[in-house]
Amino acid sequence: MPGSPYPQITLVRHGETAWSRSGRHTGRSDIPLTPTGEAAARALALRLRIQSYTAVWSSPSRRAATTCELAGFGDQRAIDPDLAEWDYGAYEGRTTPAILAERPGWRLFRDGCPGGETAADVGIRADRVIARARALDADLLVFSSAHCLRVLAARWIGLPPEAGALLVLGTTSVSVLGYEHDCTEPVLRAWNG
Repeated sequence: MPGSPYPQITLVRHGETAWSRSGRHTGRSDIPLTPTGEAAARALALRLRIQSYTAVWSSPSRRAATTCELAGFGDQRAIDPDLAEWDYGAYEGRTTPAILAERPGWRLFRDGCPGGETAADVGIRADRVIARARALDADLLVFSSAHCLRVLAARWIGLPPEAGALLVLGTTSVSVLGYEHDCTEPVLRAWNG
């Protein structure tokens, strides 16, 4: 969203993969984009070029890297391990309905994953990203995955990591974190667009 007098963080969820299309939890598995995901990532170029960015950060995943590259920012990409998607541990590659069949009532943001991360774990990483972004004090473009970005947004506006459960992100969506009246009032300026 150009025009803000304050720094903004533009968040981009990676393009569609076979696992994101089928609802499988994709944390540390390196699943490539589908042709549909690649086309959507290319289409981001026009949307994202309306603004300039001091830095471009990406998760280490191939799906985020490819999305970044196809959107036209591959040459500026710096990898930030803290932007890696949630580690789903034993639930990697599983769908929520399959997990619920074995563990009724399970909720990712409340319960975490056996052998993986909790929302608090992801929140610690998100807080480090936010601290670096605030120190940068400039417009930033970030490519990552849904659950990581949802926790990052929740932490940006001062909510607990578990509040990321309230924020849904589609593939190749663009969201903007920023400020309202001054840099002491962090807000969501745009979401899931």
